[in-house]
Amino acid sequence: MSKLHLVLGGRVSDPQTLDFCELDKMDLVGIYPDYATAEDVWRGCAQRTVDDAEMKYVVVHLHKLLEPTLETDETES
Repeated sequence: MSKLHLVLGGRVSDPQTLDFCELDKMDLVGIYPDYATAEDVWRGCAQRTVDDAEMKYVVVHLHKLLEPTLETDETES
C-alpha cells in the first residue's frame, strides 16, 4: 500500500490547536504519494499564509488512518 499524505488547511480558532472553524471553507490542497512531497507542498502553503496567525496547514498521514496496524507490523518485524 502506498503511504499517502493529505495536505489541508484552514482557519483555526486558536493557533496552538487544530480546532478548525469554517469547515466548509477548508483548503484541501491535495493527496501526495510520500511525506517529502507533501511536506514541500505544506511548506509552500504555510509560507503564503505566514502573516495570518489563524491560518494553519497540516500534513495528514492517510496511510495511518486507512491501515493503522501497518506501521506497527512493519516495526515489529
